[in-house]
Amino acid sequence: MKKGQLYICATPIGNLEDMTYRAVRILSEVDLIAAEDTRNSIKLLNYFEIHTPLTSYHDHNKYDKAYELIEKLNKGTDIALISDAGTPGISDPGEVLVDMAIDEGIRVIPIPGACAAISALVVSGQKSERFVFEGFLPRNKKERRARLDMLKNEERSIILHEAPHHLKKTLDELTEALGDRSVSFCRELTKLHEEVKKTTLSEAVVYYGENEPKGEFILIIEGQKPMSADGSASKDEGTDEFSIEERVSMYEEKGISRKEAMRMVAKDMGVSRRDIYNALL
Repeated sequence: MKKGQLYICATPIGNLEDMTYRAVRILSEVDLIAAEDTRNSIKLLNYFEIHTPLTSYHDHNKYDKAYELIEKLNKGTDIALISDAGTPGISDPGEVLVDMAIDEGIRVIPIPGACAAISALVVSGQKSERFVFEGFLPRNKKERRARLDMLKNEERSIILHEAPHHLKKTLDELTEALGDRSVSFCRELTKLHEEVKKTTLSEAVVYYGENEPKGEFILIIEGQKPMSADGSASKDEGTDEFSIEERVSMYEEKGISRKEAMRMVAKDMGVSRRDIYNALL
């Protein structure tokens, strides 16, 4: 008997226009859709007039239900896996089903689309060539402390998810563990109240102490500066050769405004524009 295929199908993180043509077709053609929350997913399916049967697959049944879905796949049933929003397998139980399917020799096919973490990274203004995705920090106090200690020396940009009611406490802990770093807050991406705010951890503590956080947040945090041989934070290549004033002047000589030159130097050196402004004063 020919085995079925498992499709890992990304869905919009807010704006329904981000649904791909291929995703609509696949969800319409498969025999069954495994959804993280069927009550949420039925709204998406109704919008695109998709009438494929739904079944629940979530964190609380990810093992028992995975065996059931694998049995169906082995008998020839084509199944699409979707999460509440974004790409399945990222901060959800999808990886369990995928791993079991591969072990069973079942073909797993990605249907690319929206991913909240990547969407946030590319608009954050933080370095994006190297990054690490951490999702939500552990709630267990001991595990949380261990994770923060590990991230303290992480040189790549760090991607975190956080709920609004936990944000203030998390910012206090991040500031204590990592020191004051550049951080971007990406909120409600692709939705009506979309916001991207780049600041520092210390400034964010003050801001969100005065302004109640609203919406789900993705934090993109600057990585630790690479350490030099003597244990101090090293500078980017070329920063020893020129002063900050000289580096700003070099951009200005190319016809770039002083404000933009300061922004570019800050990015080159991996510091905030405020640091450049203060240094020039």
